[in-house]
Amino acid sequence: MERSFTRRTLLGSAAALGGATLLGPRTGTARAARPAAVPDRAWPTRFALPNGFRPEGITIGRTPFAWFGSLADGDVYRAELATGRGRVVIEGLGRDRSVAGLKIDLAERRLYLSGGLSREIRVADIRSREIVRNFSVARSGSMVNDVVLTPGAAWFTDSLRPQLYRLPVDRDGEPGREVATLPLGGEWEQGSEFTANGITRTPDGRALLVVNSVVAGGSLMRVDPRTGVARRVALGDLKIPRGDGLLLLGRDLYIVQQRLNRVEVVRLNDTGTEGTPIARITDARFRVPTTAAAWGRRIYLPNARFDVQPGPDTDYDVVAVERV
Repeated sequence: MERSFTRRTLLGSAAALGGATLLGPRTGTARAARPAAVPDRAWPTRFALPNGFRPEGITIGRTPFAWFGSLADGDVYRAELATGRGRVVIEGLGRDRSVAGLKIDLAERRLYLSGGLSREIRVADIRSREIVRNFSVARSGSMVNDVVLTPGAAWFTDSLRPQLYRLPVDRDGEPGREVATLPLGGEWEQGSEFTANGITRTPDGRALLVVNSVVAGGSLMRVDPRTGVARRVALGDLKIPRGDGLLLLGRDLYIVQQRLNRVEVVRLNDTGTEGTPIARITDARFRVPTTAAAWGRRIYLPNARFDVQPGPDTDYDVVAVERV
């Protein structure tokens, strides 16, 4: 693994999340930064997923378990970080009903699932292991890719159309029954094919950050959740043409560049309008990682292996690297 960065004092997540917010600090990314959540040195830094699973998204909640969605058939797999062992805990809806991005809520009661090219947004109940909400959004030619949770909503990206989706969530964590569409404007540019990808919030919680693979050769965009107006985040000379999942820890943003087999780490200002690249993580075990989630001092990434033809015998795994 290679790192090249200027070391600075990291801000605590509590300081980074202080003050009034629009989207709020109640997200899995900030929660995973707890210093008390330190994995044992004996925990595996690499473990297998089922052959043919085709992972894309990962989420980790308040307990040391990682959840993965399958592009093959929409299954959800849960693995114990201490051992690497796991099993399918939620049955998918079958072929062409994939799960791309996914996030677990604060209470660890529900999973919010992005349905990819099925154009579906789903909510799964962890206790009953059933899909309790299933929304068909947009029209043919859309792709629901990634998701982030905020106190009042789950936000989803569409990789093929210039819009986000908002599913309201009430104070008790109950998801709503209608999904709203937010058109993207401002400096947003939509390519002829795949454009939007990962999504998270700004450190101050007032806006959303979304990967755009088209603007200036690959950029991070700051989106006003009220208007949809997007502005490019100043990242110096850094481009993210293969940007995928986003992981925000305090003010440090981890940007997974999947086919480049690396993770860019950027220190953002509070408002998310600009950031300074501070590290690049590479690892010989990376095989097109797509998304990232944190537990303690580790970052976990599933290898999606988009560079090979998938089949029922294709092997997949998860690797862990140290946080910056």
